[in-house]
Amino acid sequence: MSAACPISILIPARNERANLRACLESCRFAAEVVVVDSGSTDGTPDIAREFGATVVDFKWDGRFPKKKNWALAHVPWRHEWVFILDADERITPELAEELRRTVAAPEHDGYFVNRRFWFIDGWLKHSGYYPSWNIRFFRHRLGRFEQFSGADASGSGDNEVHEHVVFTGKLGRLRHDMDHFAFPTIDIWVEKHNRYANWEARLLASPAGADAANTAPLDPSLARKRRLKVLAARLPFRPTLRFFYHYVLRRGFLDGYRGFVFCRLMGFYEFLSTAKAAELRRSGRA
Repeated sequence: MSAACPISILIPARNERANLRACLESCRFAAEVVVVDSGSTDGTPDIAREFGATVVDFKWDGRFPKKKNWALAHVPWRHEWVFILDADERITPELAEELRRTVAAPEHDGYFVNRRFWFIDGWLKHSGYYPSWNIRFFRHRLGRFEQFSGADASGSGDNEVHEHVVFTGKLGRLRHDMDHFAFPTIDIWVEKHNRYANWEARLLASPAGADAANTAPLDPSLARKRRLKVLAARLPFRPTLRFFYHYVLRRGFLDGYRGFVFCRLMGFYEFLSTAKAAELRRSGRA
């Protein structure tokens, strides 16, 4: 049996009974797993302890920091390297082995990890959601998630979802993917994106939206995406353009039926975000 890999895994959670067992099963190779829980009522902490994970309670006061930043700053990590993993994500055996090799002889201070998304009945291989690179594995003292003023009042929850990691070290990329089961049904997709649209709307409608253009601390690839997002906010017919972007430019049509449904939903998400932003402006709550 291989020795435990000397890394820590951070799993933010709230009522994740349906996902957590499979997530923790994928983390068995790691020396430390910490589940930061926000008052779950479905037995999530008990499942975490069953797998030997440390459970830390987090009570959000409605202000910054949110859950992941709070955990990075306040959890007494046993290891320098932390992997951030959502409960609906899985570390594949291939990625776990690559993490072992990487932490044994790191060439960088942090790493982007690519995610593949399961949607309806298979993996999205195009549609603008693959590849999907995120900074997930890094020396914990060197990275913190963005904090947009105003976005914390969006009602989108106590956990960072859309925010990027602002990183001060040298970044590389890992070869192997992680699996993401965020959208097992269309119903769950709609529920989650209704909440995500609150965050997007707050950003679009308030002065915080201007902050999004200030991307100097971000990795250049993430900064480029953020600038394009800000510029796109000024375009007309955004829902239609969003569908065109995902379905045609990002070749969503190659994903077949699941690609068509996914890209149509992304157009709807754009409409929902812009409509909510307009509502905030009209009501004076921006």
